[in-house]
Amino acid sequence: MVAAACVVAAVGSITGMVSALDDDRGSDEARPQATRSPSLRPKPALPSAPEPSPPPASPSSAAPSPSRTSPRPSPTPTATKTRETVAASARLYRYPDSQVLDWVADNPTDPRNEVIKSRIGDHPAAVWFADYTPSDITARVSAVTSGGSGQGRVPAVVPYAIPDRDCGGASQGGAPDLDAYDAWIDRFAAGLGSDEVIVILEPDSIAQSDCLSSAGRVDRFASLARAGRVLKEANQKARVYYDAGHSEWNAPDKQAALLGKAGAASAESSDGVFSNVSNFNPTNAEVTYTRQVLDALDAPAGLGAVIDTSRNGNGAPADGEWCDPAGRKLGQQPTLSTGEARIDAYLWVKLPGESDGCKGAAGTFSPGYAYDLAR
Repeated sequence: MVAAACVVAAVGSITGMVSALDDDRGSDEARPQATRSPSLRPKPALPSAPEPSPPPASPSSAAPSPSRTSPRPSPTPTATKTRETVAASARLYRYPDSQVLDWVADNPTDPRNEVIKSRIGDHPAAVWFADYTPSDITARVSAVTSGGSGQGRVPAVVPYAIPDRDCGGASQGGAPDLDAYDAWIDRFAAGLGSDEVIVILEPDSIAQSDCLSSAGRVDRFASLARAGRVLKEANQKARVYYDAGHSEWNAPDKQAALLGKAGAASAESSDGVFSNVSNFNPTNAEVTYTRQVLDALDAPAGLGAVIDTSRNGNGAPADGEWCDPAGRKLGQQPTLSTGEARIDAYLWVKLPGESDGCKGAAGTFSPGYAYDLAR
């Protein structure tokens, strides 16, 4: 999926789903704390994490980053059961607290303000929970999901606290061990509410698991399978997606084999897979790749894919540059109506404009980078 850097605190086309962009920012909406997105890095691909400090009713968001390379094969795991159709009125929720919105509010006379606001700030993005804070995680998740429910919109949340995250790299962190993680996920699930919500479960946790011992992978995958079940049991309308890396990382059959062991082929714990988080690979490449992964996974007909299109408008740089590369553009706007079979949504999982560490400190908002992406 992605190679990552550190982050700081700050947040398908299945039948009946509709595209949605939240253009209204109510002044009466709570602004709980969220977490920033991580960055990229060459090989191996790893995500990044933030370090938020939320009040009792606050969330946090973060995001991983780019690359890794690999071929493409096919088949593996199984399961059955179709999913319910999401209401036609569903729209994506734009969480009202982010670095980009803070910058827009603080810099009203900056000539870049309107472009950044209208093309990035006014669109929904995922909210990351990349800090291990068991005491308030339920309230912080609830702040996001209740905000979405109050507007009749669908939030996207990212639990990112798996132990040994980032294989000890720049985004290392997370829960101290898997028992603690399991308990954290229980508390996370308690904040999901009862309305529709998209859960992007632990970026890079599966694609980037080769740093673990065989026993370590078995234990991690068992916790991820459990996490999916817990999340879906807590909220029957929650849609849980598992880490498929991206089209330049593991071959589809290899990734599918890993996904199957982590519960992604079971409709009891999974609604499908996600790819390209914090990456630049073209959407069509990710569409092809995720379908190949789903085929190799031998997944139930109802399982689909979510693709991060936050900054893949010009595809990946030819020179392989991963750190705030020049010439990149925003990709497809976030939507639940992709027009592509088995592709449930295009989401901005990593918030455009948050640096990988070259345009600014990793995970911090860079107005220059955001403007270049948006103009």
